[in-house]
Amino acid sequence: MSTSPDASTRRFLQRVGLMAAGLVLAACGKQEPPAPAPVASAPEAASAPAPTPAKVYVVGTDAAYAPFESQNDKAEIVGFTIDVVSAVAQKAGFEVKFVNTPWEGIFNSLQQGDRDLLSSSITITEERKQTMDFSAPYFDAVQLIAVKADSKVARFDDLKKLKVGVQTGTTGDEVVTKLLGKTSSNVKRFESTPLALKELEAGGVDAVVADNGVVIHYVANNPDAKFKTVSDSSFAPEQYGIAVKKGNTELLDKINKGLADIKADGTYDRIYAKYFGAAPSAAAPASAASN
Repeated sequence: MSTSPDASTRRFLQRVGLMAAGLVLAACGKQEPPAPAPVASAPEAASAPAPTPAKVYVVGTDAAYAPFESQNDKAEIVGFTIDVVSAVAQKAGFEVKFVNTPWEGIFNSLQQGDRDLLSSSITITEERKQTMDFSAPYFDAVQLIAVKADSKVARFDDLKKLKVGVQTGTTGDEVVTKLLGKTSSNVKRFESTPLALKELEAGGVDAVVADNGVVIHYVANNPDAKFKTVSDSSFAPEQYGIAVKKGNTELLDKINKGLADIKADGTYDRIYAKYFGAAPSAAAPASAASN
């Protein structure tokens, strides 16, 4: 049986349509391969954190007390105490900045917070311990009398009727005031020990009483002054300490640890020998009485 052309055409078109639909379905069912995952770049190496800057403490020192604290020709503060404190700071992991501070106001500068610590040949005394805390001692001292080479002074009591120069507010000032009396006009006070010794050289005073280290250094370096020194058994041994504000145990502990370390490893002995010719022959006495 023959079909009409229209029917044949319709069937042809139906087949074509089915084929097209199949192609469409096949295309729709085909999944594209997943896009490759982006390659994660290797993380940059984390930069090492910057080291925490060391704490800087301001140190008050009266730089007129050679060989302990003084200024060189470049106005730099130098001396035995400076080297000791610098070594202590290095061991303890902090830094120090030395500021020249007149003796008359040095203790107030600590109380007011203008200085974090004081290192100026300060003798440890019971009176001073009431208002500030001290480190372990770092130097043994004793009072010493300086007089002209032709002086007849042979002991401390010989000064009772003489004009005596001292540095204001020092332990030398204290012992001379006790000997001559609080109201004695024969006690001549100066801003520094070298100024008192200059006055002795000029004849303005008959003697000077001050810490042995400073007196010995001055006499050795000023031979033209023609001085001699006189010791006396009545002078109590003294010890220098580093002072901090009362109650500042954190800083005091750091200082004491650093001081113990430089004594243990020989650093302290080397510094001592640099200024005094030999390492200290014995440990510091237990009694605490600088300037």
